[in-house]
Amino acid sequence: MLVLTRKEKQSVIIDKKVEVVVLEVIGSTVKIGIKAPNGVNIVRKELLEIKEEKNELIELQ
Repeated sequence: MLVLTRKEKQSVIIDKKVEVVVLEVIGSTVKIGIKAPNGVNIVRKELLEIKEEKNELIELQ
């Protein structure tokens, strides 16, 4: 895992295609923006975990 420190308005570029920008920091909450080409799926990790749990439940039934 790459660990970086960024300030507001600073960004990180991934694979010359995806830009992750720190938009705002308030306390322990960070607001980020993600710029990516069409066709690149961006999903919050917790949503993927919920979907996986539901799929496991369906398989058990």
